[in-house]
Amino acid sequence: MEAGVGTGYDGIGVTLTVPQSIDRSLGTWDDIGALAREFNLMVDGVFNHVSGESDWFRRFLRDEPPFRDWFIVVQDEPDLSQVVRPRTLPLLTKFETAAGPKRVWTTFGPDQVDNNVKNPDVLLALLDVLLLYVKEGARFVRLDAIAYLWKEIGTSCIHLPQTHHVIQLMRAVLDVVAPDIMLITETNVAHRDNVSYFGDGTNEAQLVYNFALPPLVLHSLVTGNADALSRWATTLSLPSRRVAFLNFLASHDGIGVTPAAGILTSAELENLVTVAQRRGGFVSYRRNHDGTSSPYELNINYLDALSDQSDPSEQVQIDRFVTAHAIMLAMPGLPAIYVHSLIGSRGDRAGAEASGMPRRVNRQRLVLADLERELDDRASRRSQVLRRLLALLDRRRTTPAFQPAGGADVMQLDPRVFALQRFSPDRNEQAVCLHNVSPDRVAVIGESLAPYETRWLIG
Repeated sequence: MEAGVGTGYDGIGVTLTVPQSIDRSLGTWDDIGALAREFNLMVDGVFNHVSGESDWFRRFLRDEPPFRDWFIVVQDEPDLSQVVRPRTLPLLTKFETAAGPKRVWTTFGPDQVDNNVKNPDVLLALLDVLLLYVKEGARFVRLDAIAYLWKEIGTSCIHLPQTHHVIQLMRAVLDVVAPDIMLITETNVAHRDNVSYFGDGTNEAQLVYNFALPPLVLHSLVTGNADALSRWATTLSLPSRRVAFLNFLASHDGIGVTPAAGILTSAELENLVTVAQRRGGFVSYRRNHDGTSSPYELNINYLDALSDQSDPSEQVQIDRFVTAHAIMLAMPGLPAIYVHSLIGSRGDRAGAEASGMPRRVNRQRLVLADLERELDDRASRRSQVLRRLLALLDRRRTTPAFQPAGGADVMQLDPRVFALQRFSPDRNEQAVCLHNVSPDRVAVIGESLAPYETRWLIG
């Protein structure tokens, strides 16, 4: 959930205007507290930037003394060519202020203005917001786009040591006042950089989004070959038993391409781009050091990405989709399923085209009565997907071998099968997880797997 008052910036997305307040049309902090008593809440800690319509930025525009240095003003013409960012929009945006025109740092576009965390007052204000979320019931805090937090002209302005220091400060504060709260870093970057946000296993995030997993699972099911996924899975390691991966396949954004760089070849990555476009998706680009652009994100619904016009039936697509999620659920760590995946949604291409925002494809608004009617129809796509995913979740929840702290060994049985052996932390229970990513019937370890079949052998 995104705590705080926000404004739409893409027709359905939200950018924070008042991070300490709740939009009264949606509810109050009392409602958040009621939810927290029933569920483990994760809130979106957007600390890199605020809305251009926020109170903080409006006071900056009025040149009020406390806020003059709350944002990053760039003067003259410094060399910003090394800056890495997942957008092709201009990095600096010109704003008219009471003190005259100023060019302000906007990593993600002119409507989202970067906070100047070098200013101690800003850093303290952000810590206040963090602690407010904890006070109001947050169990997990997702650190949105945290990799870009600290800026130093002349550097890449991503993964800087100072950014890690700020995360360590947040962790140190929480360890004192609320040690049960977990930080989750949202860093859609190359895998080797992504895992750096575990720190030493005790001093940064307890959970890190496993961003390489979505493109690797997609590649496996598109090609019918799990070799790349299996090789990568054998390399996964954690700096301590106090941290874990947050495994997922889809989100309100898209499928990151960058996290698979160095794992998949350039040709394999380009094939994913081609497949996404052929299956009705869009591609978002990032700006490189040399001024060129590279694919950053595939903006396509995950079910659509796994569906081809040549498929004999939608049932094959559902089978493929469920097996993709079974792979994710079998991986060591904590699983997360996007709500549109859980209920078998297709992409909203019309909404994306109408808004001009590719990410809108994964943010379809649903009519409750229509959704309920489809879910009640056991033959419908939505009902089949929901029931099959819930069955997998129930199996996972009741099997000790799937505990996040348990062990895992990759089994090299057949390129068409992603096979994983899971162990309970005490190694007294195990599960052999077989996932056929191909359209072929495959026989392994005495089991005959139908096309795109998942089989978990619990023992």
